[in-house]
Amino acid sequence: MSDHPTDFQGNVFAALRSAIQAKLPGAQVEVTGGGGHYSLSVTSSEFSGKSMLASQRLVYGAIAHLMTGDRAPVHAVDTLTTKAG
Repeated sequence: MSDHPTDFQGNVFAALRSAIQAKLPGAQVEVTGGGGHYSLSVTSSEFSGKSMLASQRLVYGAIAHLMTGDRAPVHAVDTLTTKAG
């Protein structure tokens, strides 16, 4: 893990959880990592009947604003696990 400079003010873990839960109400979200690199595990009933790629696109769509720009708080999602639940 490397240090990733950002202008973001606040808790990146909470921002990731909030953004995902806003897009996928009731989702269970686990966030680990730091330094701009994070791993996400998301369980949501919204994933039921969807392919892994479609499920991951929902999550990336929810957090895109946290990954945009040169000094974004999220530089990379190293691992993204989605599960219907």
